Amino acid sequence: MSLRYVTTNEGKVDEALEYLDGDVRQFDYDYTEIQADDLETVAAAGAREAFRAVGEPDTAVLVDDAGLFIEGFDGFPGPYSSYVEETLGVDQVGRLAREAGATRAYFRCVLAYCDGESFAATPEPVDRERRGQDLAADERAVAVTDDTVAEGTLPVKLFVGSVPGRIVEPRGDGGFGYDPVFEHDGQTLAEMSAAEKNAISHRGRALAKFADWYADR
Repeated sequence: MSLRYVTTNEGKVDEALEYLDGDVRQFDYDYTEIQADDLETVAAAGAREAFRAVGEPDTAVLVDDAGLFIEGFDGFPGPYSSYVEETLGVDQVGRLAREAGATRAYFRCVLAYCDGESFAATPEPVDRERRGQDLAADERAVAVTDDTVAEGTLPVKLFVGSVPGRIVEPRGDGGFGYDPVFEHDGQTLAEMSAAEKNAISHRGRALAKFADWYADR
């Protein structure tokens, strides 16, 4: 089975390669990002569309969706993080959170896998000590069944990772997006090297779970 990471960002593929031992290639495809109130729905819909678009036998796809969730703002911006970044701006989001005292936050990533086949039960979580990843909120793997959708919908399996932190004054020159205003363990993500960020990232945590499951697929 050939695995394609569906993204226009080569950096995501580089991160995935650290967990999948070279067993993944980029599929540069801009799938439709539907509007939904949760990451799972967006990622699952993208994986189904991308699987149909790749059009190659024995090929599976992996799609991710991620966002910043500020606890004091009921999880805002969450699945709308990209839109809010483009319209309101990272500095403004950070300022509003700090002024409201709503600084507790977390990054969350959902990976959606689709290969056109059915899936077994949800796997056990991976070892939380792996790759130096400490315990984070809402880490789990979720099996998507099609009991609630129309018959014939492609099954998708979801893997979730998150990293807790807090909103701070912008610091650091690295990273992208909300990285300068998100602090984890004393450093903003923008102050970390790529290796340090990947070791604790929400995407990395989801990828670690997926890699353990995919090894037996």
